[in-house]
Amino acid sequence: MENKDKIRIQKIIADAGLASRRKAEELIERGAVTVNGQRAKLGDKADPNKDRIVVAGREIRLQKDAKKYYILLHKPRGFITTMKDEADRKCVAELVDEIPARLFPVGRLDKDSEGMLFMTNDGDFANMISHPSTHFAKTYRVTVHPRITEEQLTALTTGVVIDGRPSMPASVRVITTEKERTVLEIVLEEGRNRQIRKMCEALGLEVARLKRTAIGPVKLGMLQPGQWRELTPDEMRSIRNYHNKLLSRHQS
Repeated sequence: MENKDKIRIQKIIADAGLASRRKAEELIERGAVTVNGQRAKLGDKADPNKDRIVVAGREIRLQKDAKKYYILLHKPRGFITTMKDEADRKCVAELVDEIPARLFPVGRLDKDSEGMLFMTNDGDFANMISHPSTHFAKTYRVTVHPRITEEQLTALTTGVVIDGRPSMPASVRVITTEKERTVLEIVLEEGRNRQIRKMCEALGLEVARLKRTAIGPVKLGMLQPGQWRELTPDEMRSIRNYHNKLLSRHQS
């Protein structure tokens, strides 16, 4: 009979604030997770109160009833979206180091991009936003060179083949157009690595600046680069309502 206290290992890792569930799955697949000395496999379960779970050499110790943090950070350009870097590059962890909890970023934003990034120690919250099946919309302000053509604009909207497969259709709006550049608002419902840069590159466009301005219903607002704040109760409510609507849309 299966122990009802056993939980999927990726959820235990996320609940401990070590990584999002998706990142935890990657760690398991890489063989970086052991349970009682045995290498874990995807789908394995464990009892966090009885089993010894080690992730990349660090033993998990769950803090019962620990406060959950939901942080909105304005990531500046030049910072990588990780909590630690072996090459000693600037990490987003440096920007939230006064928070008394082990946070991890929800999703990613590449080094040369800036803007809105959620950080948390709640694995369920991270999974709700970053899981591919939810198609959580993310809004970007993108400056491209040279001036965009109607054909390129149509291609961005309908989908571009990157990494051997087409991107999902995107919402694209021209904000301003000048002789040698165009500023766009692009809304994506998928989160492939460096997706906007790859889409633009495939069309012969160079991304000069990329800034994430919204995640779902929550907007970056006037928060300055390097600054952060906690999400408000109203924002948390709006995120959950938005997620529920997405689930209803996909199930219908």
